Amino acid sequence: MPALAAPLRDPAPMLERTLEEWGGACDLWIFGYGSLIWRPDFPFAERRAAKVHGWHRALKMWSRVNRGTPECPGLVFGMLSGGSCRGMVFRVEQAHARQVMVNLWQREMVLGVYDPRWLDCRTPAGPVRALAFTLSRKSPSHTGVLADEEYRRIFAQASGIYGTTRDYAEATHAELLRLGIHDRALARLLALSRPHA
Repeated sequence: MPALAAPLRDPAPMLERTLEEWGGACDLWIFGYGSLIWRPDFPFAERRAAKVHGWHRALKMWSRVNRGTPECPGLVFGMLSGGSCRGMVFRVEQAHARQVMVNLWQREMVLGVYDPRWLDCRTPAGPVRALAFTLSRKSPSHTGVLADEEYRRIFAQASGIYGTTRDYAEATHAELLRLGIHDRALARLLALSRPHA
């Protein structure tokens, strides 16, 4: 089994700062745009469709553990600045929120790659402020622009402890479609990996 990559940043102080920003006096909202949509793995009291302006979903974050290896990196989604993103917000009751955050850090922030950020989300029942895991273009985990051929190679070869990059992207796309969310950029990338694309 390949050695795990070293954290980019220490995630512990980032968790404490995010908990302080939440404050603990109310329920916690979390914005999901990738695997959190179809595998939240935490208890929530409510789920709503939501849209965020100023950020967009992009399959442009290297994954050297979950969906790839150091020798054959895969890809996972990040939220990059610009555009807009449709996803889901989850309301976690105050009593469970701290433990949910700790568990989320173990899942999303092991390597300290994401920038946790509170974003204003529009929902059918009104606006909420939710925690989202965003990605800086300055991060070494940001892929930059990848050629179509590179996406084809990654979809064909990359696999990590949670499975393949292709399965991850397909599962996200399927759930987005089920929710009535059409991500044209993701659909185009997946079409590249299919026979006769």
